[in-house]
Amino acid sequence: MALAALGLLVLGVVLAEPVSRAFARARWTRRDPVGALLVWQAIGLAGGLSLVGCGIVYGLSPLGSSLPDAVGTLVREWNDGRWPDRFDALHVIAFAASVVVGGRLLWVLSTMYWRTVRARRRHRDLLDVLATPWPDSPGTRVLDHPQPVAYCLPGRSSRLVVSAGVLEALEPEEVWAVLAHERSHLRERHDLVVLPFVAWGATAPFVRGMECAQVAVAELIEMRADDVAACKSEPHELVGALKTVGGSAPAAALSSFTDALEARIERISAHPSPLPLAARAGVRLVAVALVAVPTVLLLL
Repeated sequence: MALAALGLLVLGVVLAEPVSRAFARARWTRRDPVGALLVWQAIGLAGGLSLVGCGIVYGLSPLGSSLPDAVGTLVREWNDGRWPDRFDALHVIAFAASVVVGGRLLWVLSTMYWRTVRARRRHRDLLDVLATPWPDSPGTRVLDHPQPVAYCLPGRSSRLVVSAGVLEALEPEEVWAVLAHERSHLRERHDLVVLPFVAWGATAPFVRGMECAQVAVAELIEMRADDVAACKSEPHELVGALKTVGGSAPAAALSSFTDALEARIERISAHPSPLPLAARAGVRLVAVALVAVPTVLLLL
């Protein structure tokens, strides 16, 4: 078990830092955003299992030859009212540290989720008062504001919102492209895809790889929504809509937002060819393998 714990620690550190940094710079991900998102989810899950699990495995290593065996021994000893003799201070500290880290991560994740849910509920209540349903697009509400803005509020009672400025500034085909983009976010629940990486970043803000992962996942989500919209509109219509809506961002907006928007426009205009079928299958197999490795190490 000690070797398994060491393997989990090394795997977790490698995934959290060099792998995340390198994968965030990968260029092929633009040709397969869905596959890249699956790999990112696998990296996040495998990294979490590894970093939390390494201390648990090491802490319980004196009690058995495998994690299930060690947990069974610990439970039996406690039920008999005895403290395991082999469970010394060093192993207790390692076990407790992993439990604290895991609990912290779950606490941050659940807290962020419920805060987001409450904020969206308040936002929906305001929209129901201030915005007007748009008969031409069921489920869409129009906000009386001159600045071109379009966004969605995901959740059980989702909302798709466009401003009056969007309807005035865009051609009808461009408006439908914007709506298709936002509906993709709602249908595929992209907010839940990025949430674990936001939680990881809040739990370990000193890990640069987690910040890279969060930015990369956010960009891939937008690319995926662009692909869905491009299937339902002409590329130049989607590009025109992005330039108008994205160009309305305040001058104080981060340069990274402008860079990401330009990269998306370039991608739509250049029509990158999708990865070959074998490569796409390989990407998905890598995602499965990433999750399988720490799972096997935990059960050894």
